[in-house]
Amino acid sequence: MPYLGFARSPHGPVKTYELVLDELRRRGFSIRFSKHHWAGDLPFGLIMAETDRGDVAVRWALGKEFKLELEEVDRETYDEFVEDTLEYTNADSD
Repeated sequence: MPYLGFARSPHGPVKTYELVLDELRRRGFSIRFSKHHWAGDLPFGLIMAETDRGDVAVRWALGKEFKLELEEVDRETYDEFVEDTLEYTNADSD
């Protein structure tokens, strides 16, 4: 099953990307591939990872401290979440 996440971070896109991936590893996810989408003028983005436990999509936004919440969801919910986030940001990929 895929996972959705919501993160807060006081850092910019590059540091937040690193923190999210590190936290996923700490929680036992083995990351095979990852990518990061964000729009330079918006204070949030989307981090996607293919892992040994399923696909993970994390929407992050600026906040006072780093925090990550994850939940397991069905494939349709995951796909809609990713599509809606990418459509909203019209994001660039790193």
